[in-house]
Amino acid sequence: MKLRILIGCLLLVLFSNAQSTAGKKKTSGSSKTIPILNFNSLEPLLHTKSDKIYIVNFWAMWCAPCIKELPVFQEYEKNNPNVEVVLVSLDFPEDIDTKLKPFLEKKGITSKVVLLDDPDANSWIDKIYPNWSGAIPFTIIFNAKNRSYHERAFQDIQDLNNEVNNILKNKEHEKK
Repeated sequence: MKLRILIGCLLLVLFSNAQSTAGKKKTSGSSKTIPILNFNSLEPLLHTKSDKIYIVNFWAMWCAPCIKELPVFQEYEKNNPNVEVVLVSLDFPEDIDTKLKPFLEKKGITSKVVLLDDPDANSWIDKIYPNWSGAIPFTIIFNAKNRSYHERAFQDIQDLNNEVNNILKNKEHEKK
């Protein structure tokens, strides 16, 4: 009798694990974790002590110019593995699973995405860059020594490449 109970429990555990694993496989396409950050949590991503180039882009799914330039960042990151791209979504947190993840999957966006959920935009916009009007898309390109701000959409890879090269040239100029 004890053996039957033990076998029954074992089968129940195995069956439960199989169902749980099967469920995870079904959702693996949109299982990318998108952290929800307030500005204090986001702020460290806007600074570095490294010579590595970082590109941080503020965008939203409802912003047509933002959507148009996302493939530019995606392709740039793919062609420049030494550059880190962070896409800061300003969409609603409740839309992550139902809208944002499916959108990113459909568009083939694999760059790091975080969602900024901080209602005090007037405060954090000025902390990022006092001359930023708050309009998106807005991009910061930086390393430890140089930083540039862009309140516009990048038209193509060459446009983005030119701005990254300006950061690198400034760095080289400082070294001389």
